[in-house]
Amino acid sequence: MSLCILNSRAREGIRAPAVTVEGHLADDLTALSIVGLPEPAVRESKDRGRGALLNSHFRFPTGRVTINLAPADLPKEGGRFDLPIAVGVLGASGQLKCDLLDRLEVHGELAFSGSLCPVTGILLAALAARDAGRALILPRENADEAAFVKGLTIYPADHFLQVCEHIKGTALLPPFEHPKSGGPIRGHLSGLGRGPRSGVGKAHPGDRRGRCSQSPVAGTSGDR
Repeated sequence: MSLCILNSRAREGIRAPAVTVEGHLADDLTALSIVGLPEPAVRESKDRGRGALLNSHFRFPTGRVTINLAPADLPKEGGRFDLPIAVGVLGASGQLKCDLLDRLEVHGELAFSGSLCPVTGILLAALAARDAGRALILPRENADEAAFVKGLTIYPADHFLQVCEHIKGTALLPPFEHPKSGGPIRGHLSGLGRGPRSGVGKAHPGDRRGRCSQSPVAGTSGDR
């Protein structure tokens, strides 16, 4: 198909407004553009995403790919849109099916290797995703913070290929489990101010910001 639609969220103060990520492929000179009031870090997503796609052995599509981040008047910032943009590119070019993406919300920064890097403000996004009745795909480093939210299904991933296999249904991501109980996490909203990434400000020593997972990816050949 030439159109792929999926869900993500922006960060706006203490809100996590919904963002619809639309990927469209048209016959034209090969190019990738992002519209919808993207700030510089979001515009750079096309370069990180291209590197992650190629290094994960996907084909970068021939033609003009346009990514629309709606609503157009809401500023989009940070690397949180890397993963949904990359999925949108694959969906628009027919390398992934987008049929079930309406049940998911997708967040994550991409390294050129395809590894997923943690993003900020995930707790607010988790609350909003739960209220919208959707599950959450995110970097594994963010899973503990999102797990403060009761009633939310969380699918943590280490690598872009794992996310693609989950969407295809060939290797489903297991829901996040609490390391102590061994069962699905049931967090507490009383931890709202104590989440490891809930603070907004500069990074501190030991902060997970900017650290991408280096875990090996099992069961994904990467051959496309």
